[in-house]
This record gives sequence, C-alpha cells and structure tokens, in this order.
Amino acid sequence: MRREQEFMDLLYERLAEMRTGAATTVSEALPRDGNNAQARLERDVLVAEQSGLLAAFDAGEHGLCFGRLLFRDGRDHHIGRIGIRRDDPERTPLVIDWRAEVARPFYLATGHTPMGLRRRRHLTTDGRHVTALHDEILDLADAVRTGHEGSDADAVLLAALDAARSGRMHDIVQTIQAEQDAIIRAPHDGVLVVEGGPGTGKTVVALHRAAYLLYAHREQLARRAVLIVGPNPAFLSYIGEVLPALGETGVLLATPDELFPGVTATGTDTAEAAEIKGRAAMADALADFIRDRQTLPDPVIVIDHEDGELRLDADLVRAARRHARAAGLPHNLARPHFAFHVIDALTAQLTERIGADPYGGPNLLGPDDIAQLGKAIAVSPEVHRAIEELWPALTPQQLVADFLAEPGHLPDTDADTIRRTSGGWTPADIPLLDEAAELLGEDDSAARAAAEAQRQEEIAYAQGVLDLTYGSRTQEFEDRDDDDSEVLAAHDLVDAEALADRQEEADHRSAAERAAADRTWAFGHVIVDEAQELSAMAWRLLMRRCPIRSMTLVGDPAQTAEPGGCGSWESILAPYVGDRWHHVRLGVNYRTPTEIMDVAARVPRSADPSFAAPRSIRSTGVRPWARCTDDLVRAVAETVARETPGEGRLAVIAPDSRCAALSAALPDAAAGPAPDLTRPVVVLGPRQAKGLEFDTVIVVEPAEFGASDLYVALTRATQRLGVLHTEPLPAALAELPTEAAAATVR
Repeated sequence: MRREQEFMDLLYERLAEMRTGAATTVSEALPRDGNNAQARLERDVLVAEQSGLLAAFDAGEHGLCFGRLLFRDGRDHHIGRIGIRRDDPERTPLVIDWRAEVARPFYLATGHTPMGLRRRRHLTTDGRHVTALHDEILDLADAVRTGHEGSDADAVLLAALDAARSGRMHDIVQTIQAEQDAIIRAPHDGVLVVEGGPGTGKTVVALHRAAYLLYAHREQLARRAVLIVGPNPAFLSYIGEVLPALGETGVLLATPDELFPGVTATGTDTAEAAEIKGRAAMADALADFIRDRQTLPDPVIVIDHEDGELRLDADLVRAARRHARAAGLPHNLARPHFAFHVIDALTAQLTERIGADPYGGPNLLGPDDIAQLGKAIAVSPEVHRAIEELWPALTPQQLVADFLAEPGHLPDTDADTIRRTSGGWTPADIPLLDEAAELLGEDDSAARAAAEAQRQEEIAYAQGVLDLTYGSRTQEFEDRDDDDSEVLAAHDLVDAEALADRQEEADHRSAAERAAADRTWAFGHVIVDEAQELSAMAWRLLMRRCPIRSMTLVGDPAQTAEPGGCGSWESILAPYVGDRWHHVRLGVNYRTPTEIMDVAARVPRSADPSFAAPRSIRSTGVRPWARCTDDLVRAVAETVARETPGEGRLAVIAPDSRCAALSAALPDAAAGPAPDLTRPVVVLGPRQAKGLEFDTVIVVEPAEFGASDLYVALTRATQRLGVLHTEPLPAALAELPTEAAAATVR
C-alpha cells in the first residue's frame, strides 16, 4: 500500500507538470499573430492540441491509475485512463493507457490463459489516495504473497456494481469484461450491432468503444469527429461524463431531433402521426410533392414586353421542365437549367417576331442583337415571377410545412392523421426536413460568387496598403534593368493575399462543434443507442451523416416501444449495407439483481414463452413488492419519503399522464424533459427512463404501461423495486408479494 501510494504521488506530480506545461504553451501561443497564414495555422493547431490535452488531464484525474500488470518476464506496467510518460530522454511510460495493446491482459488474462502475467492488481482510490488493493495470482508457481491476494476474482466488479448510483453513468475501465473488451476493440470499418437485454452494459461498452476508436484512429476520427445518438436529453445528460473521464472530448452527443441545425423540435405528435411520418414511403411522397411544385401554366402565362407579348404555354414549359429534370440535380440546383431554357425559348420567340424577314429570308437580327434581347428578358421582373411560379425556389422548412398542411400522395386516412397547419416542429418532422433538404439541394453559387468578390476586394485593399507603404521601393526596383521588379511584384501579391487572410477570423471550433452546425457533415464513426426505436426515415438521416457506414448500433428489439421503430436489425440495415454487418450479443446482466429480473422477465414472456432474459450475476436477497392503494399520489409520496436511500438515487417511473401530479406531490424531485438526475429523487416517464439506472425504483400504475415500457421500467433498479397501483396488476405481475410480505421474507 505504501509503495503504491508513493507511486500515485509521483504520478500526480508528473500530471501537474504536464498540465502546467500545456497551459504555458497555450498562453504563450495565443498572442502570436505570425507573419503568414502558415504560421497562424501552426499556432491554431498547437493551441487546439494543447487545449485538448488540458481537457484530458483535467477529466482523467479521478481514478487516474487503477491497475498494474506484473509479467513473468519482469515487465511491470501500471494501467490508467490516459497514458503518462516521465520527463526523461527515453520518455519512459509511467502509466499505460487502458486502450493500448499492452494493457489487454488486464481485461483478458485468466488462470487458464495468463497471457504472460504472474499477477494482476486492481487499485482502488479515493481521489489521490490508494484505499485498497486486490491481487489476482495468475501464475501458481509465483510464491510471493503481499497479503492483498483475493480468492474472488470478481470482487472488484461486484463492489462496483453494488456501489450507490450518482445520477451519472461511470466508466468501467477498471472492470471491463472479456466479452466487452472484444466489442470495444472490434475493427471500426463497417456496421457492428451490439444487442443486449437490460443491464448488459451495451451502452457503456459503446461509449468505451468510441474512446478506443478515437485512440486507435486518432488522426482520422479527430478530424471527422464521432457522433453518438441517444434517445432523449435525460439519457445524454446521464452518459455525458463518461467520455471526458476517459480523456476524449472530440465527440458530438445528440438526440435524433437535434440533427437538423437551426431547427428545435418543440411540438408533439400523436403516436399514430409519428409512425406515419417515420415510414420509408414518406421519402417518395416528399419527392412527388416536389415534382408537383414544378408546374405547367394553365393554359398560358402572358408576359408584357415592349416589343409585344411573350407567351409561356404548356408545351414550352414542359420542354424546359424535361430539360431541367434530365440534369439529375435536386430541385433548387436544377432550377437554373429550367430558367435558362425558358429564357432561351422566350428569346427565340421574340427574335422570330421582330427579326423575321418579310420576304422569307433568314432572320435579320445578328448574334449581338439576339444576345441583347436575351439579356433584357433575363433581367425582366415579369419573367422572374413566371419562373418562380412554375419552378419555385424552396426551403426545407417551407416545403415540409406546405406538405403537412395538405399531405399529398398519401392515403386519405394517413393524410388526415398528419395534417397540420400550425404548431412547432416535432421530433418526427426532423427526418422529413432532412429528406427535403436532400431533395431540394442548396444553390450556393450566388453566395460563393459573393464571397469570392469580397475576397478580391480585400486583396485589392491589402495591395493598396502595401503600395502606399512600399511605393518608393517599388519605383526604385522598377527603374533597374533586371528582373527584381517581377520578383517584388510577385512578393507583393503574396503579401497582399496573406494580409487579406489575416483579416479573416480563424475557426477555432472543434470538429464536433463544426459538425453540430453543418447538416452535410460526414462523421468518421456513428454510435446509435436504442437503435431499435428509430424509424425508417430517421435511419435515412443517420446514414447520410456517415457515408462510409462506420457505425456501432446498440439496442434490444425486445425493448422496442416506438410504434415507428424498425425493430429488427435486418429491416434497419438491409437497405444500406445488405448483409454486410456483424452482430454480437451481450448475455450477462450486470445491473439488475436476480430477484428483480425474474419478475421483469415475466412481462415479455407472457407474449413470447420462449423469451430468454439476460443472466443476472448478482443477488441482493431483496424481493420486489406491490401495494394497492386508493390514493396513489399520497402513497407515492409516503413511499418515496421512506425508501429514498441515504446514498444513491430513487426514480418514480409513471405513465406520462400521471407525471405532473406526482411531481407536484414531490417538490424536491427532479422532473421535466431533461431532469437533473443527480438529485436524490426523479420522476420519469417510461421512455425517459430508457438506458438509465437507479438504486431504487417505484413503478406506478403498471396497467397503464405498454408491455415494452413496463419491461424497461421494471429493469431500471439495481437494488430495490416496488410497485404502487390502483388498477388490477397485469397478469405478469399478479404474483408479486405485498410490501409487508416482501419485508418479512427479507
């Protein structure tokens, strides 16, 4: 213990030196302006790199070192959250990053396959203090004993599982199991599906996989960023500290309805409307709706012109439309093709009228005359209004709002269900907006032209400044009979561009921050939690975010609750990767004790007798209970007052319709769309509870839950579970003992 504490003291001293060095580098680099764009780029890269190191040092301080590997050949490595080296010429490692290949025996070695180890040590720390050691002897020929040997190899794991919850997910770097390690380190190319029932650790494994991929493929993924998609804000808050604690900050966490920049989903849909909007057929309906906006005149549009009327009839416009569609471009990008064809046709119409030879000869107008006529038509406001009517420029928001006001190309009953003329955007609208953006495209030619014109003005201005400053020198060189004037002119041109560049504000945002603001950003890897819940339209959006199809999908079809969820992995992935994906299943339940899992498993088993629940590795001896009451709100308040643990967290999981009343009766409880999960008590709906865990859970009125929601609610507890109800219990819970009976058994 003393030697490990001395090592820990040395380690934190070195961490302080590294933190000071990084902070000094940042403070010294920031004032540097540099005399060219390259110097400023190097400065910005240095600042970003050192700032990232500072963030990693700060986040990784807790539990900095948690293990030690002693090999039979004399090698001796400490294992920690981040790699730390001595400040010596050899840069000797003090602590090996848990993701390094040499650290794998910490997670994989067994007595049967020791991987060269003679012992594996787990270090338990409180802050910077070593509080306990646990040694596993892997080489039975090793006669050395320290007094910290333990016969139970799972003691460290079980201690972590029994610890009180804090309202935030913790990393598992100290307790990663072999099956989890294989998933974490799997190749990042292609799609990996990680399936597992409640409590199997699939979410935390996916997060550690993100940390590992950022370590193993730093250059690629740091530039493109990793996207982690979670089901709701409460879930993202719950997992938000895991990756920073592992030293990784280059990750964007978002819910599916946050993936269309500039739009916030504040509205709600009925379950039926959300399901319809999520169908793959909506993509075709939107495409057809756009084609409907590419209209024909009925019967003709007459445009006044000083040389007589111009006529846009159906045949002329049909030809222009056919020409534009043949370009194969999105609607807005094809619009110039339509406009040019219309302008050319009207120019030909006018040329024929005023230039026709009355004696039947060739047209009397020359090319310059025809060009002038074309320019006049091209700038005509009446012509532009006609083009806008026939092929309007559209935004995704405008298009989807028009579509929802009068849904086209859908069966009447579906159209009636989703029809909406007011209200905010809903989560189910976000994939529709993204689809519309793809179908419409963005014509940025004018913006690019304006930006280039602005840049040329800035260069010209900069050149003027240089001419005023160095004018006399320029004249001196121009009077000489050598080539130095050309050299100086070229030098001045470069300086002018560099001077103009210096006026542009550098983009200091991280890749994740830039990705959050860019709908077209292509991520290096995407992780999706509760993947079985996403609709077909949501998957179209996500696949656009990762064209290389490097993804980790996490979920459990048995927990599918959304009516629009795809459910099966085959139906999700077949349209995009066929059968080129890999599936693994986690079968060990680390969270839910046997007593609770036996009860929860009855819910899916009542519909599917062959259902196999994940195997729980823990037993608490505490049986779940149920109590019928006439005053539900009062019963919940009394139970919460009695059951709230001194340490840990309690959740009341109730039907959404009852959450407001229960929250009012529990004024100290956290509630709402993004509740503070670090509070001792929280009130949640069943969908909000997905992916979360609490020491104690009180499930309210289970008869009002759907089967999947009830299964989720019952499996959130790590220690104690109670059920309060006024209505008869579902058949699957009918045999739950009363509260008094359960206490007697305890």
